[in-house]
Amino acid sequence: MDSRRNFLQKISASVLTLSISGNAIASAKDFFNQPYEGPVLRVAIMGLGSYGTRVADAMQACAKAKLVGVISGTPAKIKNWQSKYNIPASNCYNYENFDLIKDNSEIDAVYVITPNALHHDQVIRLAKAGKHVICEKPMALNAKEGQEMIDACKKANVKLLVGYRMHFEPKTLEVIRMRKEGELGKVMFFQGLCGFKIGDPTQWRLNKQLAGGGSLMDIGIYAINGARYMVGEEPVWVTAQEAKTNPEKFKEGVDETIQFQLGFPGGAVASCLSSYNISNLDRFFLTAEKGFAELLPSTGYGPIKGRTNKGELNYTHITHQTVQMEKMAGIILSGETALVPVDGEEGLKDLKIIDGIYLALKTGKKVNLKL
Repeated sequence: MDSRRNFLQKISASVLTLSISGNAIASAKDFFNQPYEGPVLRVAIMGLGSYGTRVADAMQACAKAKLVGVISGTPAKIKNWQSKYNIPASNCYNYENFDLIKDNSEIDAVYVITPNALHHDQVIRLAKAGKHVICEKPMALNAKEGQEMIDACKKANVKLLVGYRMHFEPKTLEVIRMRKEGELGKVMFFQGLCGFKIGDPTQWRLNKQLAGGGSLMDIGIYAINGARYMVGEEPVWVTAQEAKTNPEKFKEGVDETIQFQLGFPGGAVASCLSSYNISNLDRFFLTAEKGFAELLPSTGYGPIKGRTNKGELNYTHITHQTVQMEKMAGIILSGETALVPVDGEEGLKDLKIIDGIYLALKTGKKVNLKL
């Protein structure tokens, strides 16, 4: 019981006692056991699409993080966000002039929520402007780009975090705790299934120049990252196979469905699937010598549902992005650490695996990994 109690304290008792659903907004007083009076991370969001809106709405419940600025290429969106979130014109930028943010002392960090291919250049520009960066996943198109982003942020002495919201989700963290403390025994196998039928064929996610691929570069990242934190080791090899039933919609370089397998140094193996053409795929399953754990759904916006050989996992659902931004504010402002890392180096490891998967598809061979 002591280990469980300590675990819950680490992820904040308040996160387990408040439920925020839909667009409901809780005050800082409600979110915390006591009113928060510490430093606040002032954030601008770059990319005002559907997920940017989701993050902005979730941040209204934060005490340590506050939305204060926007960066967008669409003037109408900027105007709407100014009105909705009370953002001053002095904190609004477009994609051409956002380098000027270096002179804005009212913005501490920028959350980059733009198409994958834009992350590299935008993060490096923001680093040169002296701002901390939170970048959506995947962090870049490949490991080379990811390393350049890490180097730029280190050179500028700013932090680079990646939007791994599941690293703060209570049921996910409870499974990790059980595995780390030996309650499940030696891990033998992990399965990660991530898929849905994608809609609009003209969207950027089906444009190789903007997305860098297809399903793997969108939802496949969850299975890649999940395999690592569920097994608790770094994979040493990967194999992969691709299936494409609709080449008209999923053009050259845009993967429809990819299966991939990972091998770990302790002997565990992972079997994962990423698809833009198969629905009802959102499941993580871990089996070990003493027990098992299942998350179903495992990575959706919630609520996550979980069970282990000991029974159901029962934690109150909190909007993932609210918890994520609270925790990331603590990391940037106070040097706090995450139980599962969310820094650029964590993002780089996933990119190395993605590179390995695409190489395995190209060659038809097992690819050795060095993370």
